[in-house]
Amino acid sequence: MDLKLRGKCAVVTGASRGIGRAIALRLADEGAGVAICARGEPALREVEAELRERGGPVYAAPCDVSDPAALDAHLDAARAELGRVDILVNNPSGFGFGDDEATWASNLAVDLMAAVRASWKVTPWMAAAGGGAIVHISSIAALEALGFPPAYSASKAALVSHSKSLAVALGPQKIRVNAVTPGSIEFPGGIWDQMRQGNPDFYGAVLGTIPLGRMGTPEEVADVVAFLVSERASWVTGACIVVDGAQHKGNL
Repeated sequence: MDLKLRGKCAVVTGASRGIGRAIALRLADEGAGVAICARGEPALREVEAELRERGGPVYAAPCDVSDPAALDAHLDAARAELGRVDILVNNPSGFGFGDDEATWASNLAVDLMAAVRASWKVTPWMAAAGGGAIVHISSIAALEALGFPPAYSASKAALVSHSKSLAVALGPQKIRVNAVTPGSIEFPGGIWDQMRQGNPDFYGAVLGTIPLGRMGTPEEVADVVAFLVSERASWVTGACIVVDGAQHKGNL
């Protein structure tokens, strides 16, 4: 299926590894120009090299998305380098697993407010160009009390709510907004890879909750995101798409 993304330009935040990296590469494979950022530069440069192998426009720069001024500057630079922004994927997470002031501040700044600010920034550009697509990467922790830390769960739930509100507000401007809520996704160096090696009993217990019998891959999430930001999903907005092998058991 041709997703008709050739010539489109996308910004993917938090794209140095895992889901963000897979999304950036998938969009580039579809012919989109891609701008990426992350806090860690070495891994970011590796993804940049992979993107350049695809042959399309690429912009990559380190950025701490929790810093409003840094995020604003990155988005301006991405637009200047690519020429436009048609797609925004808000992916990074603070991954704070405590329940204290610092953890809440980190999760809200990285997971929620970075997405809010990035959306504020790019929506006027999209509206002026006749439309666009935004995807927030949330988590099944937003949908059900599964034992995830409260700060992480609350920030991810807020992303789902924010995506629905934006979809309603921005629909008249032809800007579609959706949330994707992955389940347990495993990749080298990621949390579940670390758990498999360091806490196999816990890893096995979580694996046992997934009816498909395995962890998901970043590429499986990326395929869903690529569809959502494409014109093939032109009537999909305000949706929360679960990508989890039926790990989440709630009806909603």
